[in-house]
Amino acid sequence: MKVLIARLNHETNTFSPVPTPLSSFGDGGPQYDEAAYRANKGQRTAMSAFIELAEARGATLATPVSGWAYPSGPVAAAAYDEMCDRIVAAAPGCDAILLDLHGAMVAEHRDDGEGSLLARVRAAAPGVPIGVALDLHGNVTQAMIDNADVIVAFKTYPHVDMYETGEHAGRLLFGMLEGGCRPVMAWRRLPLITHTLRSATDQGAMQAAVEAARRLEQQGLLAVSVLAGFGLADIAHPCISVIAVADGDAAAADRAAADVAAQIWRDRDGFVYRSEPLADSLARARELAAGQDRPVLLLDHGDNCNSGGTCDTTAVLEAALAAGMDDILAGPLCDPEAVARLIAAGVGARVTVEVGNKRSLAHLGIHARPVALTGVVRAITDGQYRISGPTYTGMLCQMGRSVVLDTGAVRLVLNEHPHEPWDLGVFESVGQDPRRARYLLLKSRMYCRPVFVPISAGLVECDSPGPTTSDYDVYPYRKRARPLYPLEAAEYDGR
Repeated sequence: MKVLIARLNHETNTFSPVPTPLSSFGDGGPQYDEAAYRANKGQRTAMSAFIELAEARGATLATPVSGWAYPSGPVAAAAYDEMCDRIVAAAPGCDAILLDLHGAMVAEHRDDGEGSLLARVRAAAPGVPIGVALDLHGNVTQAMIDNADVIVAFKTYPHVDMYETGEHAGRLLFGMLEGGCRPVMAWRRLPLITHTLRSATDQGAMQAAVEAARRLEQQGLLAVSVLAGFGLADIAHPCISVIAVADGDAAAADRAAADVAAQIWRDRDGFVYRSEPLADSLARARELAAGQDRPVLLLDHGDNCNSGGTCDTTAVLEAALAAGMDDILAGPLCDPEAVARLIAAGVGARVTVEVGNKRSLAHLGIHARPVALTGVVRAITDGQYRISGPTYTGMLCQMGRSVVLDTGAVRLVLNEHPHEPWDLGVFESVGQDPRRARYLLLKSRMYCRPVFVPISAGLVECDSPGPTTSDYDVYPYRKRARPLYPLEAAEYDGR
């Protein structure tokens, strides 16, 4: 038996000014063939689970691509074609196909990155079973459903079940091959754009929806997935959806998808996030910090790296300093120009440098200038660290060259690449102890929480003008369907 296994992950914020060339994937480019296999073997990715399931059956593996990139703007057409062409070319002659995809990829010339890829794979290998693992934030399309036999999505956000999702999807596909089950899928997509801060699976309406999906699985459904969607994509339907997989019973799959979708629609206001004014957020943070010996987290979700942020806006930092807050450890803030300047000055040098706001956000009506900061260069590193926390455990991270600038009120970590604060390593790798600050200012929504919340005295979500703000009125949508709740009044008839 020959099994095609590949990974292609990108969550596309079509409003982000950060480009996505081929070099954005992996460390300067995606891994191919044997390197793709090595990059995932023994890791906590869905592709890793696929590999282990296939090897346990003595299968021959084809691993043409492993490509993962931070969320950013549309994937360059040449990059998309390069990676997809390799997957499609490997499909003929295979007995099974397992793909670790995201579900919200947009390329410069393809609004439905995954649906277009799956259609090509199906055409290249007609009749060959295709199983897919998706991110919880995938924007599901009919093309995805039509061109896969099994689709299973993450059930956690922050995502700590990537491997488990791959194992689930792979187990069902191999069960299909081995005669143990006959997967049939049904789905529903609702006219509802959710806010990412309302897709955490440990609270609110999203938690209730995922729990309903789990109950249906316990009652005999092969898989039920709730996909919150990704609203920062100017496509027809950047919406929440439900996929149900039953064993040979199309009616059961349809009922399951319809029931969970109906619950979501009843709870639709629970998927809407309304930000408070930034000044109020910072005032709450100061109250939380009083008398504490642990830091208060300030989450700047208006410029969230893992939703396509530039990682270089300074609105929250400026407001915190203006409010008299000090002992702030902040970052990572992406500013290659400032990093080069500070490295040239050297450790111990006192420097005045302009930082942040180097990427234009004029297309979103946001106009900000770099901020002049004066401080001492405390550290210079290569920006590498290995994740010890629960998300992408063991992965070697590359922030680019990194520098610590200490102004007295703030110790600011600057680096060369946009980088999500996955782990305490973003600070510890540059000699900073995040436990010993009064405030930790992070450009993050969720991924920082499993490691930073346990060391903190509290958490305050800080919205700010940026490419990932929760204010959907900022985004100049042109392609999306109308009406979509909560941007307009909308109705859902269950179909």
